[in-house]
Amino acid sequence: MKTLNADLKSGEFRPVYLLYGDESFLLRSYKGRFMQKVAGGDGMNTAYFEGKDINEDDVITAGDTMPFFAEHRLVVVENSGWFKGSVEKIADWIPEMPDTTVLLFVEGSVDKRNRLYKAVQKKGYVCELKHPEHRELSVWAARYLAAAGKKITASTMDRILEYTGDDMENLRNELEKLISYVGEREVVDARDVDTVTTVTVTNRIFDMVRAITSHRTGEALRLYQDLLQLREPPMRILFLIARQYNQMLQIRELMTAGKDKNEIARIAGVPPFAASRMMGQVRSMQSAALLSQVRRCVELEEAVKTGDLQDRMAVELLITGA
Repeated sequence: MKTLNADLKSGEFRPVYLLYGDESFLLRSYKGRFMQKVAGGDGMNTAYFEGKDINEDDVITAGDTMPFFAEHRLVVVENSGWFKGSVEKIADWIPEMPDTTVLLFVEGSVDKRNRLYKAVQKKGYVCELKHPEHRELSVWAARYLAAAGKKITASTMDRILEYTGDDMENLRNELEKLISYVGEREVVDARDVDTVTTVTVTNRIFDMVRAITSHRTGEALRLYQDLLQLREPPMRILFLIARQYNQMLQIRELMTAGKDKNEIARIAGVPPFAASRMMGQVRSMQSAALLSQVRRCVELEEAVKTGDLQDRMAVELLITGA
């Protein structure tokens, strides 16, 4: 992202960019910045194409058009799917693009063996935008609050991220709520976070699994009803419970192997604060018990798929241990 930021700051643009990845907030943010910086928000010098049915010739025609009283013309192609298929015309045209055109691709995922991908890589710049690591997310969120004149401690920031997870759009929304809530006060504290921040489904699942493993059946059932009221499908809840049991099993085995928290977080693919929570949860549990729960989730999912159980009942059976 340093290259993207440098180009946007200097105004010295490459002919073509490809932005892709699973962090939709960053994809939208950088697309907006390009539309503002390259074409100044001028619709006359911006051509936008979206979807799987984009015509290559239309994109080439737009790219060959000279800008109107401006230095650059921006052509944006979003969610085309071209980087997973065979697109020859655009790949052939990219080396011949006019110097006045900046071509921006915004995609969810790509195939790096794709001919168009290689053409973009050779002529311009490719950047994968994925969920930031915990430290990067903390720094970004702290800067966001600082821009609004607010301060926060590292421990309180961890508390926010524990509630929100690593989705940047969700995090931004929760930060805005906190900024509004604290008003003229300068410091955001833990009480503010507990009062205002919405707990994500993932965190509710964590609490539910903790209640199940601690044999607090009533609490687990209450959390389950809360999720149903939030219109979470029972099969998605079952999937998320199974995923957490799998993560807990992996973390238990990594702890047994003597791995430290940071290494466990990296291997298990969870933020460090989430790894800490799970490490505390599984210390008193045996791998065999966790594996048994994983297998039980698989059995219940299969029973739903074969019509032997209703989906809501399957989750209730898992919670009650029946």
